[in-house]
Amino acid sequence: MVKEVPKSVKRALRELGGIAYDEELHRALVPLADAFDAWKAGKLSAGDLVDQIHTFHQGPARELFLRYDRHLLSSSVAQAIATGIIKRDSVPAEVLDHLSGLIKFHSNMEPRS
Repeated sequence: MVKEVPKSVKRALRELGGIAYDEELHRALVPLADAFDAWKAGKLSAGDLVDQIHTFHQGPARELFLRYDRHLLSSSVAQAIATGIIKRDSVPAEVLDHLSGLIKFHSNMEPRS
């Protein structure tokens, strides 16, 4: 029998998922920000910048959007906790309990590149 997830846990997962998504998106945008700086300094052509924007949109941005889809949210939040993107001590105990197996699973995985 599948145990119903309490609404408080679902709400916390959505909030934590938003925090993790924003942090991972921020990290992924740093190289693109550097490309904009290079373009502004005249070290990168507009065409090359557009290529990098397109590559970002088709790669990291899409991957993160799909990773934090609501259907995968428990696993994504657990992975964010396991990798330190979300600080464990900021996560409510009931969420840690709900995700304990997934956190352990993601803690034993190879880090993402």
